[in-house]
Amino acid sequence: MAAGEAGPGSEAGSGSSPGTGGKPSGAARLWAWAERLFFVAVLIFAGSRLGPQFGAALGVGRDLGTVPSFAVESLDGGVITSEELVGKVVLVNFWATWCGPCRFEMPGFQKVYDDLRDEGFVILGLSTDRDGRAVVESFVDDRGVTYPIAMSTASLERQFGGLRGLPMSFLVDRSGQIRHKVFGYFASPTLRLAVRRLLDE
Repeated sequence: MAAGEAGPGSEAGSGSSPGTGGKPSGAARLWAWAERLFFVAVLIFAGSRLGPQFGAALGVGRDLGTVPSFAVESLDGGVITSEELVGKVVLVNFWATWCGPCRFEMPGFQKVYDDLRDEGFVILGLSTDRDGRAVVESFVDDRGVTYPIAMSTASLERQFGGLRGLPMSFLVDRSGQIRHKVFGYFASPTLRLAVRRLLDE
């Protein structure tokens, strides 16, 4: 056999299997498509969560209508109505004691409330807990929450279009128009920017 000639059964060239031409297999192509679809899904999910927050900070978003008419009894025994909140910038926040993101965002909410309440900012926390107000009262007392808290109802949740999950927040301007809706954790720096802009309008 001459030097350099391939013997029987040896592979020539790059070592690709006969007939493949170096192209990826069907399984490899399927996996590549799955990776692309997963990446797109992640982008869509991130956009659905972060988009409304960026919109709130920048003051862009679609018209969400007028805040529904409601009256709720706060944990301290007072009655809060939608009518008396007109003239203020209001964050209506649906939450629950068992909700991790709700618990995580509350200290930031409290700080923004403390800093801007004298300028006309109000937070109304509406607890969706179904175990009774005593559980909620203990929770907010332990965490030093001082902004108004009331118990939500199924009827009130329907008035706000239903809850996709918790937390769910609605930012309302002085005229009673819902300007922004944020599903999920609402970062306090973003909230502060959005409230500051609405207070200055």
